[in-house]
Amino acid sequence: MLIEQSAYANRWRRVSPVAKGSFALAGLVAAFVAASPLAAGGVALLLALATCLAAGVPPGRYLRVAAPALAFLALSCLSLLFSLAADADGGLAWQWAPQALPRIATVATRALAALAALLLLVLTTPPPDLIALLRSCRVPEVLLDLMVLCYRMLFVFSAAVRDTLTAQAARLGHATVRGSLRSLGLLAASLTVQIWRRALALHRAALARNGDGPLRMLPAEFADAGRHTALAVVAGGALIAFAARGLQ
Repeated sequence: MLIEQSAYANRWRRVSPVAKGSFALAGLVAAFVAASPLAAGGVALLLALATCLAAGVPPGRYLRVAAPALAFLALSCLSLLFSLAADADGGLAWQWAPQALPRIATVATRALAALAALLLLVLTTPPPDLIALLRSCRVPEVLLDLMVLCYRMLFVFSAAVRDTLTAQAARLGHATVRGSLRSLGLLAASLTVQIWRRALALHRAALARNGDGPLRMLPAEFADAGRHTALAVVAGGALIAFAARGLQ
């Protein structure tokens, strides 16, 4: 729940989600209009600094959240740099394509900038505010309801895992390697049944309340929303101009 902790404990918590969404959208645009890999890398660095320094997200937590995406990006770049091809004997051999390095650098830095823009939004905006922002953008209600239910089920899943692991540890279920493997299998089986039952109970509760419409939440009010949005638009425009013309 690192994203959840950062979303509720940062300096931009009370900033309008419209402002943060506008700045994140500008970051995405800047990532794709970057004139060079150096410019795209500069955009990624500026967005990361804004998230860590301006918003106050701890750098260690930021890196832990970004680590899976960074690992996937590194593997993708390696797959573009190396390939399998048939050799003269009809077998397969690894081939290195150094001529693809400029294109790989462009793709990687643009992906980094886009990732930094998305992290800026999700690490500073709690899910209820984010859903309210998407609703104001006329996102279909079905998708928003699915987001709300998935958000709720994450906490249900986390609580079930924590309770089961605590019970297994109390019975020395992880004292040996064989016991750990057996406990892992029991955990997977137990979670499948528990999550299914809790999801069914949630569905029945919604039906009992005649829940045939969209799930509504009380919208939050943000002071100086207009000023924050104007600053975000100006900063986003400057970021796009920097990406398009700077560091060529």
